Amino acid sequence: MVAPNGLNIVRTKVSSTYALVVLLVVGLVLQVPLAHAVGTSARLQTAVTIFAGMFIQAVPFLALGVVVSGAIAAFVSPALLRKILPRNESAAIGVAGLAGMALPGCECGVVPVARRLTDQGAPGSVALAFMLSAPATNPVVLIATAVAFPGEPGMVAARFTGSLATAIVMGLVWSRIGRPEWMRPRERGHDHCAAGRTRWEVFTEAARHDLLQAGAFLVLGAAAAAALHVLVPPAWYQQLAGQMVIAVLVMAVLAIVLALCSEADAFVASSMSTLPLLPRLVFLVVGPAVDVKLFAMQAGSFGRRFALRFAPLTFGVAIVCGSIAGYVFLGGAR
Repeated sequence: MVAPNGLNIVRTKVSSTYALVVLLVVGLVLQVPLAHAVGTSARLQTAVTIFAGMFIQAVPFLALGVVVSGAIAAFVSPALLRKILPRNESAAIGVAGLAGMALPGCECGVVPVARRLTDQGAPGSVALAFMLSAPATNPVVLIATAVAFPGEPGMVAARFTGSLATAIVMGLVWSRIGRPEWMRPRERGHDHCAAGRTRWEVFTEAARHDLLQAGAFLVLGAAAAAALHVLVPPAWYQQLAGQMVIAVLVMAVLAIVLALCSEADAFVASSMSTLPLLPRLVFLVVGPAVDVKLFAMQAGSFGRRFALRFAPLTFGVAIVCGSIAGYVFLGGAR
């Protein structure tokens, strides 16, 4: 770019890679004072231990999900998915919800796929059912949930059922009340499958993008959970545990605010051990369906009018479906 005075101006776009490098450098430079600060505070030691434990547990599942997500971006075309959908819209919604089970990946990577499905003529309700199902019902997320909640197989079944029900119900509801003008895709956005790229380039770019984005949310979520553990008095959690309805609503709102990756949120939920299982289940059902980062991505992909209608409705449906699944598979409110 040439300025009016003739000088060349170079604009550098700061990417997540540069941000990660900067954070690593800052951590290395401040290693000694940080270690000293942690060593002199018992609460900081507890917070660091909780953070490290959650992060180390979650990283293998995050890495697996990123690799599979990159492979999907490189080798699975939305056109192929479109061909296998039934012509009946209600049946197609059910198929799209079940198809999400076979496509591991973070919810961040599913929004562009749903947008491409609508671009190729798939009904909006079908794309939405797939978008809600894939991040929460795939094997990587379910295995991570089983590891995070050992001895509680009902949590896995309840999360799967609640999330799948949320996806299908939202698809059916949107097929009745949705309007095409509410869901008009935009051309802007990150597209891994740009013309001229090889499959290896698409794979590496998609995997790098998802790893950095999902990893950043994992760090923030683990840090927030550690902070909540040491800053919030245990009596607050005990009082919340005795008021199930309020606990469910608080955990649902917390899922929106923390905006965790679906491949790592189970480890954060498991750390809140003083709360009953039902509120933590609702946290796991709501998070992959609607949160602040998804709202921003959906607004960018489908328009603000869509996001303003879709997010509140999804929030309510996810709470109801998660609560019902909890009562069925967890043996009531516990």
